[in-house]
Amino acid sequence: MPLQVEVVSADQRVWSGEASMVVARTVEGELGVLPGHTPVLAVLADGDVSIRPVSGGEPVTASCDGGFLSIEHDRVMIVSDSASIGSERSATSI
Repeated sequence: MPLQVEVVSADQRVWSGEASMVVARTVEGELGVLPGHTPVLAVLADGDVSIRPVSGGEPVTASCDGGFLSIEHDRVMIVSDSASIGSERSATSI
């Protein structure tokens, strides 16, 4: 079963979809998430979150400025102070 991933800022959904793996940098170090991962709530460090879509192809990179990451029942929620995919940018703070 794939991971259901959402990347959001305070005012918008930046990306959502199915992924086979997510790699994020937390304040305690890098965290790799695969389906079946134990529940976790972690504080994100500023940096990129790499999302490998189930459909294959290039990984999606979300640039995040802080926030948190929640993992539960193969759902990964990334909430960031501001987040962007490619050239899109959400500069809203939470």
